[in-house]
Amino acid sequence: MDSPYPRELKVAIGAIQSAAKLSQAIISIDDKGVIEKDDLSPVTVADFAIQALLTSTIHHAFPDDKFVGEESAADLRNNPVLLDRAWNLLQMLQEDEAMSLCKLPESPEKMCEMIDWCGFGEPGGPQAGRVWVFDPIDGTQTFVRREAYAINVALLEGSRQVLSIVGCPTLSADASAPVTNTSLDPTRRGCIVFAAKGYGTYVRPLAASSSHDEQARRIEPHTMTESSQTLRPVSCYNMLDSGVDDVHQLIMERLNIQTRGCDLLAWVLRWVSLGLGLSNMTVWVYKQRSRAGKIWDHAGAMLLFEEVGGHITDIDGKPIDLGVGRKMTANHGFVAAPKELHPLVLQTVQQVLREQGKGHLLG
Repeated sequence: MDSPYPRELKVAIGAIQSAAKLSQAIISIDDKGVIEKDDLSPVTVADFAIQALLTSTIHHAFPDDKFVGEESAADLRNNPVLLDRAWNLLQMLQEDEAMSLCKLPESPEKMCEMIDWCGFGEPGGPQAGRVWVFDPIDGTQTFVRREAYAINVALLEGSRQVLSIVGCPTLSADASAPVTNTSLDPTRRGCIVFAAKGYGTYVRPLAASSSHDEQARRIEPHTMTESSQTLRPVSCYNMLDSGVDDVHQLIMERLNIQTRGCDLLAWVLRWVSLGLGLSNMTVWVYKQRSRAGKIWDHAGAMLLFEEVGGHITDIDGKPIDLGVGRKMTANHGFVAAPKELHPLVLQTVQQVLREQGKGHLLG
């Protein structure tokens, strides 16, 4: 990829490759150090270690940049056993550090400090400068079951997506649709999907076994002649209580979509499936207007779809605003489809909501 961000890409890809080694080391054992956060979602020792690794590595290369990430270090500080496990997990990467693939924190205290840079970071608005956004493990609920997950790294400039690098340890670079949470790469090599604003979306193996394997393949943009008969969805079926499942189903029926398509828990992996062309549309309506997406589940990863001709708004048709905070409170839900088909999908979403007596979910 000939983009303005060659060094950022090199550093992020190396960090993600190292992070994947940590996640795969934890996914293979029974005790993953799982604790439950205030919102009842799970977090593992790998989440903490990977967030520290990504922050330390990118801070070393770009010391003036800021960070936003899902986790804070409070649980580590309150749990010495978990703290030791996270620190010891990072020590697995001393060889990677010697090869300049990553940069480790200098001490357990520095590890916690770096995690908190992310955990208390804010994306800021148009004047925010460069901010990296991390989700160390998106799909922790499936990760603990040894199923699909992703490592999300995004670079924002003035709250605009300019770079996306997503590590997918369980997804093959040559995956075919439909993919689900249990679709695991039989070669165990995984892939990295990445994009720069205005330069397209690419995929390469996560763990290259030769210099030839490192060659990235550009994903062809979706054609502009697709009809509604070619809409191929990705969603999360029967695993989340935040969405309006019956409305989602009616929207699919109204658009003459006959198959469920890809079924993935992790939002980052849903955007990956859209970027790779394994699907080309998704709709998500939250049950309550007060619900909002979290920036680390979407930032950067949405760019993968936009760079192949996708258009993304909320259910009111508003552009997605990544500058308002850690929660994306300026928007409600998501509507994503090829540019030419997005108006049809958006109109269908709004019509079904009104017909079902759920017009209050619209702005």
